[in-house]
Amino acid sequence: MSFVTAISAADSAAALAHFESLMTFETDCWDVHDALSNAPHDFVLLDVRSTAMYEKGHINGAVSLPHGKIIASKLAHYPADTLFVTYCAGPHCNGAMRGAIRLAKLGRPVKTMPGGVTGWLDEGFRLEAGAGTEAA
Repeated sequence: MSFVTAISAADSAAALAHFESLMTFETDCWDVHDALSNAPHDFVLLDVRSTAMYEKGHINGAVSLPHGKIIASKLAHYPADTLFVTYCAGPHCNGAMRGAIRLAKLGRPVKTMPGGVTGWLDEGFRLEAGAGTEAA
């Protein structure tokens, strides 16, 4: 018996519930790229890293809002039902989750993009350098 099979897999119903539930909390780089490349633009992509990191390279269309600066006044111009998708450096960084926690505490719909910049580049997508768009 291997470490893989030492603990039995969940039954199909439990697995389905689990994996469907995960999709309510996160999305991936490919889906974000597809949505940004095609209509509709039905979410706001937040780069929650530092402003300096954002300026070095960010996803085109992302808004810079470091996770520690996510407050109600910075979001006031977005409708209450706006979905935010947070990303940071990559799977080794918990900034996307920190940003998601702050957004959820403010009552905002949110998902994370766990791959972050690392996942974006791994998919072969490009980053944009410069100031870009910053939250008000």
